[in-house]
Amino acid sequence: MIAFIGSVFSPYYALARRFGRGDPLNHCSVNVVLTGAGGNRWCMTERGRNRLDRDQRSLSIGPSSLDWDGTALTIRIDETTMPVPSRVSGTIRVHAHALTERSFTLDAAGRHRWWPISPRSRVEVELDRPGLRWRGTGYFDTNAGDEALEDAFSQWDWCRADLGNGAAILYNVDRRAAPPLALSLRIAPDGAVEMGDPLPPARLPPTTWWRIPRATRADPDHRVTVRETLVDAPFYARSVLETSIGSRPATAVHESLSLDRFRMPWVQALLPFRMPRRP
Repeated sequence: MIAFIGSVFSPYYALARRFGRGDPLNHCSVNVVLTGAGGNRWCMTERGRNRLDRDQRSLSIGPSSLDWDGTALTIRIDETTMPVPSRVSGTIRVHAHALTERSFTLDAAGRHRWWPISPRSRVEVELDRPGLRWRGTGYFDTNAGDEALEDAFSQWDWCRADLGNGAAILYNVDRRAAPPLALSLRIAPDGAVEMGDPLPPARLPPTTWWRIPRATRADPDHRVTVRETLVDAPFYARSVLETSIGSRPATAVHESLSLDRFRMPWVQALLPFRMPRRP
């Protein structure tokens, strides 16, 4: 689940920027994705600034909202799936085990910033539509930027692994105006962040349908396998990996993003079918 102010993957926002009308507050959305045996569901309806309300502890976009009380984030969802309309509604509670105090600059100019707020959290999901309940561990972060992602990066990959007593995050970015960046982080139970040396690259197969390149890093001489592909989209993939990080076998959630692919006109033409806009 992602809340966007200035939806970075919005074709409407990209078009507005080309005509000098790129107001991020006018391009907001709540993205909810469910994957599982009961079928996949995707929500990402864009709304204008008259459906946005926010302060230091809360954010509302259309009928959905997020509220932070200092230790937990309560997310109330009421969204419509696309391309076949149905409802996704209910509550997600994210209880942070610990908060990190460090953010990271992803580009050389300092225009793109990432803060892994709580890399290991307790998550409670209670959905009315569809009727689903589960609990587990999750991840909570935020990104901010002062220019379009595709202007700064050609592609990136990211993965997060729950290590039981903490978490590991690998973040690899191909930058257009600077050498590539590789971050290898270990987060302790108290939220302390330890920077490690980048692990060796590990090859992964491209996605089945859209042939999105996938790559990661892992311990030397360890074969990484794709256990499941959760999202296979024209410029983005989310997968589950079986890997090894810091000499520990781990199951990781992995993301691949091709911004060169995102820029292509045929991809931009497809996006409105999955990202409708309500002014």
